[in-house]
Amino acid sequence: MIETKEELEAIKKTCQAMVTKSAGLSAGTAIIPVPGLDIGSDVAILMRIIPKINSQFGLTPEQIDGLDTESKLFVMTAISNTGSKMAGKYITQNLIVSLLSKMGVRVAAKGASKFVPLIGSAVAGGISFTAMKYMGNSHIDDCYRIALAALEHRQLERAVEDDAVIEADAYTPTDGPTRPDS
Repeated sequence: MIETKEELEAIKKTCQAMVTKSAGLSAGTAIIPVPGLDIGSDVAILMRIIPKINSQFGLTPEQIDGLDTESKLFVMTAISNTGSKMAGKYITQNLIVSLLSKMGVRVAAKGASKFVPLIGSAVAGGISFTAMKYMGNSHIDDCYRIALAALEHRQLERAVEDDAVIEADAYTPTDGPTRPDS
């Protein structure tokens, strides 16, 4: 479980580096002038990195199931509020294909550009890199917002608990009402 904002920032940077590396792999595959190869590669790459990102942020279905009821409810609400389609979910090929199809213009442009000799492959690689980086970083941003909300919620709960303990410790009962003249 993430305990500090600094830890959360470090996780975000690690995940962004992972996305950049994966986007490079996607671009490398897109350069190969074989229609359909790049889409299959993108699906495989996303099916590998999305669960890793979820895990880093503590947002796999198993990690969420391990939370206490109140925390689980808070995290699921935060996921819903961000509109994330991948945080807290089992990542399937159908889910990835569905999300890629929503980026249809970029995918279609990438496929069509392969048929332009020489420059077309470079354009396809650039589109692929950009699309993969956008998808990965968007997911990281969603996970970051969810994890930050959960961290702030836990910190607030602890502060309220600490105040209650301090107030209880400060209370000293008297033997009865005090009179000003005694």
